[in-house]
Amino acid sequence: MIASQSPHDTDPQAVARGDAMLAEELGLLIDGATTYAIYMLDRRGRVTIWNRGAERIKGWAEAEIIGRDFAIFYPADDIAAGKPAADLARAHCDGRVEEESWRVRKDGSEFLAHVTITALHDDAGALRGFGKVIRDITHEKAAEAAIVRREHHLRSILNTVPDAMIVMNENGIVASFSAAAELVFGYAASEVIGQNVAMLMPQTEARDHDAHLRKYRHTGERHVIGNVRLERAMRKGGETFPIELAVGEASIGGERIFTGFIRDLTNRHATERRLQELQSELIHVSRVSAMGTMASTLAHEINQPLTAIANYLEATRAMIADGDDPVLTPLLADVAEALELAAAQSLRAGTIVRRLRAFVDGGDTGFRDEALDLLVEEATSLGLLGAHEAGITVVNRPSPSPALVRVDRIQIQQVLVNLIRNAIQSMAASPIRTLSIATAPEREGWMQITVADTGTGIDTDVRARLFEAFATTKEDGMGLGLSICRTIVEAHGGRIWADGVPSGGTAFHFTVPLATLQEDTDV
Repeated sequence: MIASQSPHDTDPQAVARGDAMLAEELGLLIDGATTYAIYMLDRRGRVTIWNRGAERIKGWAEAEIIGRDFAIFYPADDIAAGKPAADLARAHCDGRVEEESWRVRKDGSEFLAHVTITALHDDAGALRGFGKVIRDITHEKAAEAAIVRREHHLRSILNTVPDAMIVMNENGIVASFSAAAELVFGYAASEVIGQNVAMLMPQTEARDHDAHLRKYRHTGERHVIGNVRLERAMRKGGETFPIELAVGEASIGGERIFTGFIRDLTNRHATERRLQELQSELIHVSRVSAMGTMASTLAHEINQPLTAIANYLEATRAMIADGDDPVLTPLLADVAEALELAAAQSLRAGTIVRRLRAFVDGGDTGFRDEALDLLVEEATSLGLLGAHEAGITVVNRPSPSPALVRVDRIQIQQVLVNLIRNAIQSMAASPIRTLSIATAPEREGWMQITVADTGTGIDTDVRARLFEAFATTKEDGMGLGLSICRTIVEAHGGRIWADGVPSGGTAFHFTVPLATLQEDTDV
């Protein structure tokens, strides 16, 4: 507007008209800025100019406020602290003051204002007054505060969500990495933000990831986006683990972003595996329980015919003993002896069956103090039947000093017989067939019994589950013999295990308590 006047125009009337027009246009401009309170103060702080924006924002009409001290716009606390005069002094000193502070309307209400105070000087540099521009920013600040609150609220929600959240751009560059993601992957957010998300994937998945993104940008064909998939991810230390991945897409300001939610399935898979193991164990226990019930029933049914067999054998022996033929007498004597031995073994079998039934039923299994050497000798005589004919050499290595053990004789002999019979069977195809039976102190209060063979041996993997029910190396075996042996030995407080023999074969060991240990415990 000033430039529209020629500098060579010296006509006083023309200059006056130009000044009047300029003042009118400037007044219109100031009054048109209704969202700003624009007014001027003289050097003492009294209002000299007041626009319509000031009237709208502060409530005073021009006629009411012209000539009044501008301190009326300040809250009482600020007036008491001398802030109005201090603001003018700062503006005079610095040329300009800009701040956010509270102001007062005509009705006494307060509002948050963005305030600019500018010192005005004449051509000689003398202070003429001050120009003030006020903008009501109450609602603006409230909106900003609400946005900040929402952001904080959203962030607090995202930080407590157990699933990891990763935000990335359309090139796969990570822009956000949640607290849960830090826990899942082991990286701090600062280590991941700005990097390609492929760093969180195993090598094979990482190699294909960028290609999938490029293909999606060009064709729109989705690979993961919009679906829930089971994938594998990689932690900071290089450990890979199973995840459930869901990826969503959004467009903000024309920029495409992707948000991935990752759920670590490690614990879920471990729980599922444990559940499967428990189900297998339950099936196993059910089978063992069924076998126990069957064993108890069989023990009851078999005991009666065994008793009858023993009675018939005794009767036959008595009948033979009554004969007096001098020719047949020596032969009959041998037959009578064999019948007596057969009857004794029938009675022994009946005793074993009764002990087995008592053991299955949980009754008294008859723990007594027994001479270990005699116990082993009796079991060996029964277990080695047919061993000589099979070409097996038996080596006995008894303990140097006799020992009394606190055991159920029948049950421990059952263990020994089972181990001996297994050893004989394992050496059926071996060129060297030597069976060793040894007893020796194991640790204080315990004796160890060992049955070793020179058979084919047992693989390490099979040896680890050798004493489990239904685990067997025999084609026609049920896999219950060694399981029962372990149950019997552990019921005595001992342990049973198997070792490979360096020269070939297997050695089975089990422990039984000395009688003195049991006596001390009873005291």
